[in-house]
Amino acid sequence: MTTGDRSALVTGAGGFIGSHLTALLLQEGWRVRALVHYNGAGRHGWLEGREHPALEVVMGDVNDPAQMRTVAQGCDTIFHLAALIAIPYSYVAPHSYVQTNVVGTLNLLEAARQAGVGRFIHTSTSETYGTARYTPIDEQHPLQGQSPYSATKIGADKLVESYWRSFGLPAITVRPFNTYGPRQSARAVIPNIIVQALAGPEVKLGALDPVRDLTFVGDTAAGFLAAALAPAEALGQTINLGTGEAVTIGELAELIFAELGGGFRIVADEARMRPAQSEVFKLISDNRLAAQLVGWTPRIGLAEGLRHTIAWLREHRHLYRPREYAR
Repeated sequence: MTTGDRSALVTGAGGFIGSHLTALLLQEGWRVRALVHYNGAGRHGWLEGREHPALEVVMGDVNDPAQMRTVAQGCDTIFHLAALIAIPYSYVAPHSYVQTNVVGTLNLLEAARQAGVGRFIHTSTSETYGTARYTPIDEQHPLQGQSPYSATKIGADKLVESYWRSFGLPAITVRPFNTYGPRQSARAVIPNIIVQALAGPEVKLGALDPVRDLTFVGDTAAGFLAAALAPAEALGQTINLGTGEAVTIGELAELIFAELGGGFRIVADEARMRPAQSEVFKLISDNRLAAQLVGWTPRIGLAEGLRHTIAWLREHRHLYRPREYAR
């Protein structure tokens, strides 16, 4: 099968990673059915205004099992990215996270099984590991639900595993570490720092000590594509997508400040702190399995990725309202 013969359903296609993955698939000659979350304004998220002869945008909700059965028909690959991902909101509305992240994934799995799809690529998160018991973190590391969000993603991951083991659904779980880049919400740490710094010298941050492994979004999207094209040995596996390089939040802020010309100061903000038992202090990826099974290694280093992200945010600063990053 050539790439031009391949068809994909991408859930969460209007989001940050989903929109980059959709663009990559179209670039590689795939036909893409892009599921974006229904909203009263009829907006398509980051796919708004983007037209392509091989792109079909469908508005809907992964919580509707009948609709998922319909949109899965005729697609040989499903990339399942739709999820509620904001960790702070998961403390406020955990039921909605269970509904979307767990039940929504179940709906997609059933739809994929009934449609007989050839590959199901599921999106996990490094948050499922919790604070590292050892580093770098490989795929055998224990899972720890340190927030309602991470608990629901663990549940979704295990459902995918069960469908592979119980029904032979040809699934692969990709577990991105912290992805960043153009189009990311300002509630994420890198655009949060950049947008605040573009607005003035004070940058409000929570804990500065947590360590993160940061992957540029283009590399993450390439990892999804590599999983879709991987040989059969990768089926049933969970694969980390990370760089293996570590930086603290404080160090990250200083790198961004240097790129912007300096003159900034960090202001501690208690409202940005996670509950004490919920903070994940160290996430560093072991990405050797990704290289071995799907041939993926990251190509964009942090310095280059930050330059791309800063340039994009300068140009699109008008899209980020103060209330999105003031807390």
